[in-house]
Amino acid sequence: QVQLVESGGGLVQAGGSLRLSCVASGRTFSNYAMGWFRQAPGKEREFVSHITASGRTTYYADSVKGRFTIARDNAKDTVNLQMSSLKPEDTAVYYCAADFGGSAYYWSTYEYRDWGQGTQVTVSS
Repeated sequence: QVQLVESGGGLVQAGGSLRLSCVASGRTFSNYAMGWFRQAPGKEREFVSHITASGRTTYYADSVKGRFTIARDNAKDTVNLQMSSLKPEDTAVYYCAADFGGSAYYWSTYEYRDWGQGTQVTVSS
């Protein structure tokens, strides 16, 4: 099992930036892919971004493409999500998750086995 701890959330004005981090432990980090999801109040958890185990391939939801960047540092067991040009609709709890399924269904929560506890991101207008 992988333990995941997110950090970096907070309150930011629209147009601002935040950098989320997720530190993993328990398994060899470079052996699995990682994803970021978010969940707003009253809504289902939705896909935000995914990065393969090697870091060579990334995917983004259309709603964040061009504004968010995912990156991983396999030497530090960390995956980051750099968020820019934030909008009020980006307000949500953000979760990182570990994918041992080879990124086959990277957009689906069912692809991911282990999840962090989440970090709150609030964007004010």
